[in-house]
Amino acid sequence: MGVTQIGGAVSNLYQMLDEGSELSRSWVTPADKSWFAVQTRPRHEKRVAAGLREKGIKAFLPLLSENHRWSDRFRVVDVPLFPSYVFIQTVDTPATRISVLRTLGVVRFVGVRGSGIPIPDDQIESVRIVLEHGIRFTPFPYLNVGQRVRIRGGSLEGVQGILLGMNCDQSLIISVELIQRSLAIRVAGYQVEPA
Repeated sequence: MGVTQIGGAVSNLYQMLDEGSELSRSWVTPADKSWFAVQTRPRHEKRVAAGLREKGIKAFLPLLSENHRWSDRFRVVDVPLFPSYVFIQTVDTPATRISVLRTLGVVRFVGVRGSGIPIPDDQIESVRIVLEHGIRFTPFPYLNVGQRVRIRGGSLEGVQGILLGMNCDQSLIISVELIQRSLAIRVAGYQVEPA
């Protein structure tokens, strides 16, 4: 009777694996990594990014240089472009999620029920390119409307965003839709095309 039960258990295990059950998904590891946003406690973004990097998780924290004035001095300070958010590129597994959530200062993954929703690579890449090339920009309120365009040529080749006319200038709004944050760059002199 014990052999039958073991045989039945093994048979049921194979059946669950074939049917694509929750058990089989937990054993399968995705080959490619996705970008996710994690929400942090206020003013913990740099600590969270450093903690995640120590764990071997790729973290991206876009920074903005601002002039701050104290009573006795001025100083240029790097502050997070998107306060309370850090982006990570990782494989979506339960072990990785637990490791990220156990990082000091992490509140939750951004998404439905705190489970995290992958962010399209082109949104993170567009922000990274603007920062890497030192393009002047200003933080901008998130927009839900407007035409999506792509820049052709120059150092911003392929950057996508929403085209907006602002102060008689053309600006490109680059948005990270999941966290509803944006930045604006001037695109005078660049060719744009519908994305």
